[in-house]
Amino acid sequence: MDERTSVQSFSTINETFIRPSTFYISGISNIPHAKYYYVFLCFVYVMTILGNSFIMGTIYLARSLHTAKYIAIFNLALSDLCASTALIPKLLDMFLFERQYISYGECLANMFFVFVFMAQESLSLLALSYDRLIAICFPLRYHEIVTKEAMTMIIGVMWLFTVSVFALLVSLITRLSFCRSTTVESHFCDHGPVYKLACNDYSVNNIMAMVCVAILIFIPLTFITLSYLGIGLALLRMSHETERTKAMKTCTAHLMLVAIGYLPISGVYIATYIAPIDANLRIFNTAMTQTIPPMLNPIIYTLKTEEVMQSIKVLYKR
Repeated sequence: MDERTSVQSFSTINETFIRPSTFYISGISNIPHAKYYYVFLCFVYVMTILGNSFIMGTIYLARSLHTAKYIAIFNLALSDLCASTALIPKLLDMFLFERQYISYGECLANMFFVFVFMAQESLSLLALSYDRLIAICFPLRYHEIVTKEAMTMIIGVMWLFTVSVFALLVSLITRLSFCRSTTVESHFCDHGPVYKLACNDYSVNNIMAMVCVAILIFIPLTFITLSYLGIGLALLRMSHETERTKAMKTCTAHLMLVAIGYLPISGVYIATYIAPIDANLRIFNTAMTQTIPPMLNPIIYTLKTEEVMQSIKVLYKR
């Protein structure tokens, strides 16, 4: 009887050793008036909800926007809304109300949803660059190639791909033992700071992290750059200046989104790999690159796209 009890006790200890009951999310530390930063994020979240809901509602109600391009824009707005919802409310709950302990299962769920929606934002920008490439380089065949059915299929594949990749990423965390520390130096259950706490071999997790960064940022950015090189060559071949200006205008909003979405976050990841950076600086920069672009995307598309502005005027008159 005593032997059975000791075996059960050892099993319980071993289970706790492998999977801690909670993680502690450290966030930004030793900075005065940090609560003002979290209040600012609250404002950012409200603006993100209003802006992206407005864009999604406009696309849904305006029949003139029921095109392949606006299916991709709708998906971008949905991804922005979901990414901010996966991150900001939990972040505010933890740091405004000092509830920084998060259960093991909740931590993995937080990691999964934040990364899936971030990846969707990135891939939506890639889908939009494909749309612009075909529109400018093959204008006569645009409606034949970029159909609503084709864009819906592309977006469906994107969702399936990201869910599969990040489900694998998160599942690999479950094979790790956390026997050193359970303090995560980030503002959410970030993959890198979590797996680096493990005391057994995490080389597979490290490889998977690099693969996901490539999928999330560098591969889409490379394809977008190549597509704009193709667009640039097509613009140079255009004989009429008015034609060239009109084509360039259709790319302006997308290029602004690419710059806002990719440049800051790629800078953070490159800096992290080159040399260790201060934890507070890394957390602040990452948080800003995850929260500010989803707020700005709908504003840029509303102000910079004539079709959207025209549709808003028609809906307002109606």
